[in-house]
Amino acid sequence: MAKAILFDAFRCTGCRGCQVACKQWNDLPAEVTHNTGSYQNPPRVSADTWLVMQFREVENDDGGLNWVFRRYACMHCVHPACVSACPVGALYKTDEGPVLYHNDRCIGCRYCMLACPFEVPTFQWDQGLFEGPEIKKCTFCIDRLSAGMEPACVHTCPSGALMYGERDEMIAVAEARIQEHPERYPDKRVYGKDEAGGTSLLYISPVPFEKLGLPQLGPAPIQEKTEHIMTKATPAVLVGVLASLGGIYWVVKRRQEMMGKNGGSGR
Repeated sequence: MAKAILFDAFRCTGCRGCQVACKQWNDLPAEVTHNTGSYQNPPRVSADTWLVMQFREVENDDGGLNWVFRRYACMHCVHPACVSACPVGALYKTDEGPVLYHNDRCIGCRYCMLACPFEVPTFQWDQGLFEGPEIKKCTFCIDRLSAGMEPACVHTCPSGALMYGERDEMIAVAEARIQEHPERYPDKRVYGKDEAGGTSLLYISPVPFEKLGLPQLGPAPIQEKTEHIMTKATPAVLVGVLASLGGIYWVVKRRQEMMGKNGGSGR
């Protein structure tokens, strides 16, 4: 059965424990960042930061400001646009929910970055072409799931803002909270239940979803649009692009093989 994470922004205190847990479990290095006028740090997800807690100031009805927080990471879409946009099958969807990545197949085209409506997949820009740069993003802690554990971010959340379980169950929990306290959740719905065909990261929020920074999407999967582009684009252009990318892929892999045979010297 498909799994999901429910994020209740009403319960979130912005402690960033989930952000730290993600870094720690996945052995991700620290980043050099700069103050941008917000407590949020770093400013967005990257190859070294797969989960960022976004800090937002939202004006309330009496003119004051309230803090609200958004869990910004891969949504693990039910019908992922990144998967349908990848020409070599480097990204794939699992039955359990996570969208994962074969780094040995990736040719660095970055179509997945363009296809994702949530702007999540990131490229290792600091890696040279011959170093085999990869696409990086949240893996839903698939290694923990395989061992019967919940994702590290959920496990460390002290306020109960994050829950993990069967997707249908998480939707039911979210809808029950909305029904019990409708004044807390002005949109009266679960974000990710239907958006873009559904996601495995679900939200309920004390402010309208657009103020939380979530894109306004219809129920149709983005996948349908990317598949249309990939199948209807001019064949000659596609052949040329794929041939070029295939050549780059061969050069990169050949370079890696030679470096391995020569002890990493590349000579």
